Amino acid sequence: MTSRLLLLGAGRSASSLIQYLLRHAPTENWFLTVADVNPAHLVPVLAAHSEYARAVPFDLANEAQLEELVSQADAVISMLPATLHAVVARACVRHGRHLATASYVSPEIRALHDEAAAAGVTLLMECGLDPGLDHMSAMRAIAHIRARGGVITSFKSYCGGLLVPAAEGDNPWKYKFTWNPRNVVLAGQGTAKFLENGLPRFIPYQQLFARTETLTVPEYGDFEGYANRDSLSYRAPYGLDAVPTILRGTLRRPGYCAAWNALVRLGLTDDTVNLDNPETLTWAELVAAYLPTSHIPHLDVAQRTATYLGLNPTGEEMSRLSWLGIFSERPVGHAHATPAQLLERLLAEKWQLQPHDHDLIVMQHLFEFELNGATHRLTSSLAVEGDDATHTGMAKTVGLPLGMAVRRLLRGEVAQRGVLIPVDADLYEPILDELAADYGIRFSEVEG
Repeated sequence: MTSRLLLLGAGRSASSLIQYLLRHAPTENWFLTVADVNPAHLVPVLAAHSEYARAVPFDLANEAQLEELVSQADAVISMLPATLHAVVARACVRHGRHLATASYVSPEIRALHDEAAAAGVTLLMECGLDPGLDHMSAMRAIAHIRARGGVITSFKSYCGGLLVPAAEGDNPWKYKFTWNPRNVVLAGQGTAKFLENGLPRFIPYQQLFARTETLTVPEYGDFEGYANRDSLSYRAPYGLDAVPTILRGTLRRPGYCAAWNALVRLGLTDDTVNLDNPETLTWAELVAAYLPTSHIPHLDVAQRTATYLGLNPTGEEMSRLSWLGIFSERPVGHAHATPAQLLERLLAEKWQLQPHDHDLIVMQHLFEFELNGATHRLTSSLAVEGDDATHTGMAKTVGLPLGMAVRRLLRGEVAQRGVLIPVDADLYEPILDELAADYGIRFSEVEG
């Protein structure tokens, strides 16, 4: 009997997922429908698989089309923006269809738990990279520590999508977009919350990028990490309620955070106010508008910015800002925008992944635990390089775990119903094993 799969959305992170689904469609007896707002780019991808797959145009605003597509599927995978998952999830529950995504469980999705369970539906969330592989790998390490009799006293986990050193070139930020640019621009907005030595710790957005920790990943050197918004929500799912230190964060190359902090202090990451600006406004004029009335008129905008922020005019932070072009006479090119929208537009060009570029996914878990009266440390690290600008490390680490989870869901190997994340060994163990065996994606561990 053929199982019918529906994939909603085929953006930049879907390439490896589609490859995985097509690879297993013949042996698993799947038929895949890929529904995307512009499916033209999928034609060459699916051309050799017409017996097992098709592409159709899709508009989420067309409720009747969504209902029809979901009703015809046995399982739905959503790679749509996270804000749209709730609409899809409700349709899945109505039609008794399983759903899998790589996105966080939202309050709207969580509210569907009882209804989905009663309908015999699994809403499998957080099954990509971060969230996803972070859960699976952390839970495996936690289980191994506890099986030895260890008592975990500290857990820190960091993840970042960056570039292999050869792709950094003359880009002083050593960063390009491998996922949604808007999410990068708005990253960290809100107060970060975590635990340190049993005490609650808070970092407001205005200070977030000024308080970082240095980590070293074997073969790839040093990185700096900043805290994510809410680390405390992972205590219960990970069974770490009694652990005195828990922190989750994001990785960047050294120097990134200090320069990004300057953009935050200037106000250029603000997405709450419309500037009512003309598209002819220049970047120099925009930055000047955020500076105090000048009492040093003989200085240019860059020099005034350095003085205002207390930065070395020839230092690395100012070099990175200048490289972006925010002190230039270039028009912002977008009328009636927020500062964050203007910054995103600029960065989308400056940080665009080129066809020859290879991205780099880095994840690291840092554990401290007590065993036999002694303190032990375990560092678990993952580094995954992309093949090119299409088959990126981000696409691999988001799409492959998701595809593997769906494969098990359709095989009937996932018994739980309702809202589910991959923190149970019967789900994460086979996925981690398959990633290592078939794709070479595995964590290396060092204990000391």
